Formats: sequence, structure tokens, C-alpha cells
Amino acid sequence: MNEAQVGRMRFRIDLSQPLYEQVLDQIRSSIAKGEIDLGEKIPSVRELAQALKINPNTVMRAYQELERDGLTETRRGQGTFITTKAEQVQTIRQNLAEKAIEEFLNKMNSLGYHLPDIQALIEEKGGSRR
Repeated sequence: MNEAQVGRMRFRIDLSQPLYEQVLDQIRSSIAKGEIDLGEKIPSVRELAQALKINPNTVMRAYQELERDGLTETRRGQGTFITTKAEQVQTIRQNLAEKAIEEFLNKMNSLGYHLPDIQALIEEKGGSRR
């Protein structure tokens, strides 16, 4: 697993997983967590590809997906910037949370747990983390 710090973003790249998805997911997560400020410029495609030692086309594909999601905007001659629309970031944050919950519930169901058991475990293990 390769790790790299590029600007304020930290990447962990696992060469056994699809690189495009890792770059995309890690940038989305950084935006959702507020590790990257609204309106902040992100590294160029070439800069990020060199830092991560991956193909620029892989980074370009991830950047295009981020722009389709409304999380970034490309300004001709200036670079790529995180959106300034807080509601767009909140939507992505909500989607990521829902996906995490769905994956968790599916895993718990595959282990034979049902909702009341899951709720009891959450209260026991995580209830004091508020």
C-alpha cells in the first residue's frame, strides 16, 4: 500500500484495488469530512498522478466524476476547485453515510444479527461516543 500527501490531501493507494475508485472515494471523503475547504484549489491532474505514481488518465477520470457530482468545478486556465456550494457537499456526505450504514447492516445481517440485536450492540459499544 502506497501513501502520499498531496497538498492537504492524504492518499492511501492499494494497487490490488481499482485506482480510479480509490482516488475518487478518497477525495469525496476528504471533502465530506471538511479536510478540504469549499472553494479550495486541488492539485492538477498531472501533479496528483505524479505524486501517486499512477496514470494521469486515472486521475482525470476521477476528476471528471467529481465534476459530474457537482463537487468540483474546472476554471479554464486556473485549475480545479472544490465547489463553494455547502448543500452539494452535505448531499454527498449524507450519501456516504447512508452507504456506510447499508454496508454495515448487510454485514451484520450476514452474521445472523437482526435490527434489535444490532441496536443493542450499538448502544453497548458506541452509545457513550456522543
